[in-house]
Amino acid sequence: MSEITIRDDRAAGRLEAYAGDEVAGRIAYFVLESPARALVPVHTTVEPAYEGRGIAGSLARELYAISEREGVPVAPLCPYVVSWAERHPDVAPAADPALLDAAKGWLAAHPDRF
Repeated sequence: MSEITIRDDRAAGRLEAYAGDEVAGRIAYFVLESPARALVPVHTTVEPAYEGRGIAGSLARELYAISEREGVPVAPLCPYVVSWAERHPDVAPAADPALLDAAKGWLAAHPDRF
């Protein structure tokens, strides 16, 4: 298996895992600005050829590492990231319910985004 590298394409709202030049998986996300800044993962996908190799977990771990480096919380709406965070409370603090509500409201107001 090729080494996996993860790149944050903030402008496009994608955290992507690459195997060489090929996208192996991604987390689609947006940055919530109000009531406070937060990273909001919406959907995680892994290409079929790369399933079962821990790519989704690596992406989730990197998202929380970015969160920690930037001092910005994660408000996960993606079911995979929610379950990953529950299994890794040491690196994935529980989300503020107010941020989750605001993120859901933003997503409802922008249905064409994801």
